[in-house]
Amino acid sequence: MANAQAQFAALADPTRRAVFERLRGGAKSVGEVASGLPVTRPAVSQHLKVLKQASLVADRAVGTRRLYQIDPHGLGAVRAWLDQFWDSALEAFAREAERAEAERVKDEQR
Repeated sequence: MANAQAQFAALADPTRRAVFERLRGGAKSVGEVASGLPVTRPAVSQHLKVLKQASLVADRAVGTRRLYQIDPHGLGAVRAWLDQFWDSALEAFAREAERAEAERVKDEQR
């Protein structure tokens, strides 16, 4: 859970979420990530650093550039934390669907 807490904290910042979302399409350089964002390239670098420390982003050197991409393994802690709620959410959905169906049948019988 400690890693999931760090990941949620990292994603709590709206600019950092925007940086993270820009990596959805694949690996990008800092300049590519920063393009169109209302923050400087150094600020994007700092946001990427926080995301990397939270294991949400990985980087690799390609020539003289660093490319950043979403680390699918790092999302595991977030997913595991969210998955603990899945069964209860499905049960609640099933109860609501059954209630709505019973209400529909009752209305048709009137």
